[in-house]
Amino acid sequence: MPVAHGPQARGEPSEMSPLLSDSSSSSGAASDAPRDAPPTGRLHRGLSARQVQMIAISGTIGTGLFLGTGKSLAEGGPASILIAYAIVGFIIYVTLLLLGEMATQYPVAGSFTAYATRFFSPSYGFALSWNYWFNDAVSMAGDLTAAQLVLQFWGVERAWIASLVFWVFLVTTNSINVKAYGELEYWLSLLKVLTIIVFIILGILVNVGVNTDHHYIGGHNWHIPGAPFVGGFGGFAKVFVTASFAYGGTESLGITAGETKNPSKNMPRVVKFVFWRIMLFYILSILLIGLNVPWNYPNLSNREAATSPFTIVFKQAGSHAAASFINAVILTSVLSAGNHALFAGTRVLYGLATVEPRQAPRFLGWTTRQGVPLPALLLTSSISALCFGSSFVGSGELWGWIQNIIGVSNQLAWLSIGLASWRFRKAWQKQGRKLEELKFHPAWTRHWGHYFVIVAVAFLIIVQGWSSVIPHFSTVDFFSMYLEIFVMIGMFILYMIIRRPDPLDPARLGADVAEGETRPRRRIWYSDLVDTKTVDLQRDQYDEEEEERTADEKRDRRLESGRLRYFWKVWYWVV
Repeated sequence: MPVAHGPQARGEPSEMSPLLSDSSSSSGAASDAPRDAPPTGRLHRGLSARQVQMIAISGTIGTGLFLGTGKSLAEGGPASILIAYAIVGFIIYVTLLLLGEMATQYPVAGSFTAYATRFFSPSYGFALSWNYWFNDAVSMAGDLTAAQLVLQFWGVERAWIASLVFWVFLVTTNSINVKAYGELEYWLSLLKVLTIIVFIILGILVNVGVNTDHHYIGGHNWHIPGAPFVGGFGGFAKVFVTASFAYGGTESLGITAGETKNPSKNMPRVVKFVFWRIMLFYILSILLIGLNVPWNYPNLSNREAATSPFTIVFKQAGSHAAASFINAVILTSVLSAGNHALFAGTRVLYGLATVEPRQAPRFLGWTTRQGVPLPALLLTSSISALCFGSSFVGSGELWGWIQNIIGVSNQLAWLSIGLASWRFRKAWQKQGRKLEELKFHPAWTRHWGHYFVIVAVAFLIIVQGWSSVIPHFSTVDFFSMYLEIFVMIGMFILYMIIRRPDPLDPARLGADVAEGETRPRRRIWYSDLVDTKTVDLQRDQYDEEEEERTADEKRDRRLESGRLRYFWKVWYWVV
């Protein structure tokens, strides 16, 4: 699921789409509405540093971790979930190293969509941007569906009505101004971080005997019938898509580059810290879930219901009140994820509508006096009507479908980072520059990093649908696994058809007139793969300012000498 997106989280327009056009600027096109656009305000810088920092910290903690891990455990078993999440976590780490390399050199807010357009293909970048908006819109539907599942812990009937109430609340909050969104997200994010810390401590205690049965659990749940690998290879493969759903949004760290102070120093630090965030928030939590919760726990994941493993562990500790409390916390986490998905999707759509040339209808770029892109907000939130279909197909089943859709969308984003990095490094070297000249270059990924990400993610996309084809073909499961691929292909073809070269363009007259013809031909198809020999490598490079150099020198002095140097090391690691 998506996490805190930089420009969106700061109340700025997304710059994913400006770079879809060769004529647009990568640094500010999205913030300037076209001259003939309807009278509007602008997006406001209304988020404080306090809010942005907390949103960034909790960005990887969402519905996928709190609730999606239950589905993964039920379908794959404790060994499958641990191995699959570890594999996806490593792929994510290498992917973010590649993204950090580009984001440090070119700290633009468009991040991976901008790099895919600039270094790979404008048509692919267009398809990727619309796919990412669709990802955010469907994420809100998924979060509202997840809210229904969480409410079932208390036996709430007709939970879809609660989803309607939550939908109205989130749309209303986002309609006020960006400050309202930021303040709500700050407190919900703080609660999520504290919950994870408490869960890890409690999970260890429950495993060693501090539980209702007063016995040591250890690795017992790895040896019950069906475990540790449930469903064989098919069950193991299915976990990859839910793992991708849970990790979704980590790639958005690069989007903050356009608004990060001293990105040449801070972006590498942020990217490297993601490794520890993955280890702490995901791998350790998932290990404790697999140890403490049996894969066949009642209602862990089925057609009608799903129970959070976090709630189960708190219940094992012997306190129903604590279990109800953590379930309430998970509900707030679901609302937080929906709040962010709505906010981010709205800003992405706004950016698509305000770029020149436009990539979305002009009316979606209109904003209120408070800087809220209301039409984009309403269109994005309308996709969440999917969640109300749960009353017909079952909340648990709809939740599984949405996880699949979002998981594959996240994988397409990671694949795009690998493709952009491959072409970027190729361009850098073809134009006579050494990789050592880059401001941030993870040398150990030099020869294989981008190839590894492209191949590994492509393999995940293909293999995770194994169970939908073998032993029996399931139309619904196959469609939910691969819908996003068809969306991407459709948007790619649409762009190639609409934006194909104009036969009357003077720049193309010579190339499009065959021998013996008296008028130019308009080609139905063409390739817009970026030429690595001529792509501009100078534009958008960041030069460190004097104030930033002074601040960085002050930081280094604190860490290297003085009686308080150990205090500062801990301080900087935490913040």
